[in-house]
Amino acid sequence: MKKIKKNDMVRIIAGKDKGKEGKVLAVKDGKVLVESCNMVTKHQKANQANPNGGMVEKEAFLDISNVMYLSNGEATRIGFKIGDDGKKVRVAKKTGAVIE
Repeated sequence: MKKIKKNDMVRIIAGKDKGKEGKVLAVKDGKVLVESCNMVTKHQKANQANPNGGMVEKEAFLDISNVMYLSNGEATRIGFKIGDDGKKVRVAKKTGAVIE
C-alpha cells in the first residue's frame, strides 16, 4: 500500500516550489505529479491536438520524498494500522485520523 496516492492533497517541502500545495495527478516509480507545481517548458512537435506545436508549459514529476500529505490543511506523515474491518488503512501521524 502506498503512502501518497492519486487525488491526495500535498504540500511541497523541498525544491523551487517549496511551500506550494496541490492535488496529486499521478504517482509513478516513487515520483509524483502535482497540479500546477514544478512547471517546465517542453518543446512540442506539431500534432493533431496541437497543430502549431511550439513551447508548452506542463507539470514535471518530482520525488515523492519532497512532498507531505495534507490533513485538514496541516502537513503530516502517514502511517498504517489495521482498521475495524480488518483491512490495512492509512493514518495521519499528527492527528491519528484515518485517511479515506
